[in-house]
Amino acid sequence: MAEKLAKFFIGIFGSISSVWWGKYLVMFIISLFPILELRGGLIAAALMDAPIIPSFIVCFIGNILPIPFILWFITSIFDHLKKRGKKLGKLVTKLEEKATSKKEQIERLKYLGLILFVGIPLPGTGAWTGCLIAALLGMDKKKSCLAAIGGVIMAGLIMLVVSYGILGGILK
Repeated sequence: MAEKLAKFFIGIFGSISSVWWGKYLVMFIISLFPILELRGGLIAAALMDAPIIPSFIVCFIGNILPIPFILWFITSIFDHLKKRGKKLGKLVTKLEEKATSKKEQIERLKYLGLILFVGIPLPGTGAWTGCLIAALLGMDKKKSCLAAIGGVIMAGLIMLVVSYGILGGILK
């Protein structure tokens, strides 16, 4: 699924990738999005034949940029949205329920659980969901931020192998 979404975004921003910094902008934008995050950014990087190290750095920055905002502000944003209307309240409640349904690993192992949850690139895991869960559980924000960054590094290393190694071998 991440490969299809990465190809979709490459298609949307295809004309930008013709300038030297365009590929990096595409990777950065993809890495900012929930669901795709760094995983999708690195797949896009491999599909666009971008160099490994700069691609990793750009995707890493794109993925960690939302982390502090999620940890420090998401609960107050959710509270505000719940008060704004019934439809928004239902959407927020659904997001909270989805996040808390995946909290067992993080709740049991605390910050190590957060690192593993963010770091193992499976559907429904990642920095966005991990930080949302940490915020909803009331975990220490600074420690959660560091754990999420550690998880992003772990996911990045795994995805480098997948994107440039396995996927790169299949595509070439």
